[in-house]
Amino acid sequence: MKNIFYLLFIVIFISSCSNKNDRGELIGVKGTKFFPDKPSGMVLVPSGSFLMGMADDDIAGLQNAPISTVSIKAFFMDETEITNGEYRQYVNWVKDSIVRQSLAVRAIEEIGESPSQEELDKDNSINSYFPVYQPISEVSDDEKSGYELYREQNSFGINPYDKKTFNLNFDIDLIWEREEYPDLAYAEVMEGPIEGTGFYLPEDESYNGERIFDIKKIVYNYTTFDAAEAIKYPDSARKNFFVQKSIPVYPDTTAWIKDFSYSYNEPMHNDYFWHDAYTDYPVVGISWEQATAFAHWRTMYKNNYQKTLKNGSRVASYRLPSEAEWEYAARGGLESATYPWGGPYTMDSEGCFLANFKPNRGDYAADEALYTVEAKSFWPNDYGLYNMAGNVSEWTRSSYDKGAYQFDSGLNPNVTDTINLRKVIRGGSWKDTAYFLRVSTRDYEYKDEKRSYIGFRTVQDYLGEDGGGDRNQNKIF
Repeated sequence: MKNIFYLLFIVIFISSCSNKNDRGELIGVKGTKFFPDKPSGMVLVPSGSFLMGMADDDIAGLQNAPISTVSIKAFFMDETEITNGEYRQYVNWVKDSIVRQSLAVRAIEEIGESPSQEELDKDNSINSYFPVYQPISEVSDDEKSGYELYREQNSFGINPYDKKTFNLNFDIDLIWEREEYPDLAYAEVMEGPIEGTGFYLPEDESYNGERIFDIKKIVYNYTTFDAAEAIKYPDSARKNFFVQKSIPVYPDTTAWIKDFSYSYNEPMHNDYFWHDAYTDYPVVGISWEQATAFAHWRTMYKNNYQKTLKNGSRVASYRLPSEAEWEYAARGGLESATYPWGGPYTMDSEGCFLANFKPNRGDYAADEALYTVEAKSFWPNDYGLYNMAGNVSEWTRSSYDKGAYQFDSGLNPNVTDTINLRKVIRGGSWKDTAYFLRVSTRDYEYKDEKRSYIGFRTVQDYLGEDGGGDRNQNKIF
């Protein structure tokens, strides 16, 4: 009888642990069927291998790009350089968020942490910018989730309006005109209780009677995880490898003047980034750190949207391309080509230049462009990428090392070195000669430099395997 009881117990135990639909078989955990979406403004660069490096004589004699076979995993890439208009979206979002946070904090100070609905409903006051948050103290224990009760019992979240946790109110428009400020508290946030402490420059730092937003206050704060360091110390807590970043967002428009001494470029300094005439031109005056921060923001911005969808999955991160990815994409599938269009000439059969650069020993205007041109100009390469040669040089995520090709891995090679301040730039620009337009030519700039001839474009990893070549294009398009 005792044995029968034990046997019955074992049968019941096994049955309770078994999935009633798997019939005791190993079927794996089924996830949601995933179909990758092509990000807006990007094209698919399929996986494959290519000969990376100088395809012919190294004219400059640098000996820093010997030929090697490299294999690259598929990725999406911006079809053009990031434009002024696209970068303005980022600047405006950061500017908007910083102002809203300051208004929200001031609203908390004005009406307390547990405002009545009557206070929140007041019109024409800073109360409208109170954080979108229901104080936990106003929720009964029956309505609280287990996690909320857990946080209360363990003394977490004592201040429900900690600036790291509250949700800003984006449902109401900001008021920028001084004449329309709703109350004194709002005005003090925007202008500062003392002149010069608000978001606008004081009158003695403005000119022509213009109100000028203090661009030094437009700063993007984010956190990254230093995986390379974490690997070295596997027993250390993860929090020890979080890196806090605080990156000024605004482009350095003075680069147009600093880059060219004794040259009249003030109109470009004054108008290039903000004027509508240059909306579709590539953004310049961006450091490597700023380009990296933009890629982080783009990832966050897209994922915030994904969270609003019923079955929205997290997207792969946007980032700068590695040097190898950039060259592979620039070649457009053409083996051993000199330029993205093939080569070896910079003119077509009708005598028209194929890129924006400095031809004819310094004739900037010979290609019908004195400075930059619109990001979608000239013919794209066979992957559909515009201006992979000329217009602006482009940041990559790779550190520059002259001997990198000697020790690089042949699979998705990339050199990262936090101590090395030199970052690889590729493609040549509007102020460069034809040599720098070659797909194999390497160059570098220090990562904190901001130049009038350096821009960037971003990439996103392709999740899964595309199969290589063009066989899988239909899966995405």
